[in-house]
Amino acid sequence: MPCSELRLMEVCGTHTMAIARAGLKSLLPEGVELVSGPGCPVCVTPPEVIDAALDLAMRPGVVIATYGDMVRVPGSRRGDSLARRRAMGARVMVVYSPMDAVDWAESHPGSEVVFLGVGFETTAPGTAASLLEAAGRGVRNFSVFSMLKRVEPALRALTALEGFNIQGFLCPGHVATIIGAEGFRFLPEEYGLPAVVAGFEPEDILLAVSRLISLVRAGRAELENLYGRAVKAEGNPPALEEMRRVFVPAGDSWRGLGEIDASGLALRAEFAEYDAVRKFGVEIPAAGGETACRCGEVITGRMTPVGCPLFGTACTPEDPVGPCMVSSEGSCAAAYKYEGV
Repeated sequence: MPCSELRLMEVCGTHTMAIARAGLKSLLPEGVELVSGPGCPVCVTPPEVIDAALDLAMRPGVVIATYGDMVRVPGSRRGDSLARRRAMGARVMVVYSPMDAVDWAESHPGSEVVFLGVGFETTAPGTAASLLEAAGRGVRNFSVFSMLKRVEPALRALTALEGFNIQGFLCPGHVATIIGAEGFRFLPEEYGLPAVVAGFEPEDILLAVSRLISLVRAGRAELENLYGRAVKAEGNPPALEEMRRVFVPAGDSWRGLGEIDASGLALRAEFAEYDAVRKFGVEIPAAGGETACRCGEVITGRMTPVGCPLFGTACTPEDPVGPCMVSSEGSCAAAYKYEGV
């Protein structure tokens, strides 16, 4: 394939930010394009799910515990975020780990602490461990609103999009530490697309891109693990077992990709008392109509950040319209901060 036709996708928000920070796109051969995939957990969470979390935050006695990125993510209405709800009186606290939320719940038995479980397989084992810990310690005023997602079903859905035009994948190193490099073998074997698991230093990324270009040019659909210092073929069996003990795959909705079978992680029935959705009767609103924000197209490689009509004008990090401009792993935030566009 001529190099001028080569589009590669990085499937990790950390890769997106590292690529922008180091200015790696300027080092690519002419005609080679790196585009962002659905690898930012906050970005792929649809606005109607954020709306449900916002409503939950306003319930008496509820304390929302979340990672920092989630605080400023807007729901379906511009400016309506956990930060705004906190200003309206909601109790929202930022934690570095779900274990922090368990500890806080144990020391504040009069509050119902709900942890917003956002992330992919990378953060799922930690969330599972927090639920097992809460159950073991009898902390029953702790629960999880699971927004956790699985990468493989999303990539399968991505390849089915009309106009899909990606020739190789830069696979997420963090997710691969859990599910293993073999978790991405379906890309070359079923879709004929080369895939390289990469680390996060500029050298790691450039080496991975170089290998992808070589594989595409040679017509070789293969999987390579270039992050062997952290990623094993089989992944992390204890972490995977922890996930299986607590979660079961379930259908879920993704921004830009819609409903995907078995793409989410729901709590098993035996953990129902720790499931915030069941505990509080949370209802996810119906998806709204299209908006001017094009985050869904950006994270599926169909548009660059600057292609969005709101980028850098109506949508900035100080006043974001969509999550791609909020998250520390967002494509629009990376482009705005580091690429001077």
